[in-house]
Amino acid sequence: QVQLVESGGGLVQAGGSLRLSCVASGLTFSRYYMGWFRQAPRKERELVAAISSSGSSTYYKDSVKGRFTISRDNAKNTVYLQMNSLKPEDTAVYYCAANSRPITGAPIISNWGQGTQVTVSS
Repeated sequence: QVQLVESGGGLVQAGGSLRLSCVASGLTFSRYYMGWFRQAPRKERELVAAISSSGSSTYYKDSVKGRFTISRDNAKNTVYLQMNSLKPEDTAVYYCAANSRPITGAPIISNWGQGTQVTVSS
């Protein structure tokens, strides 16, 4: 069974930073596309960032471009999301995801983490 465990969420003031981590097990990590999604109350789960298996290509939601950076360390089976210049609208539960094909949205994801809460106060 694939397991994805997120950490690093918390409460920060607007303009602050957080780094989320996701440690994967039960899969050949270096062969998987990885992504970060978020879901606010009563909102759909949305793709925030994704990264290819080698780390050579990335995708970002327009609203986080220039503020968030996705990266991975295949030797540690870990994907990261560095979040800078946080805004209240970034408040959500953030979920790590792993997929055997490129990540285009939540419906295709086969493996999810449990989520970590990020709260940004004004």
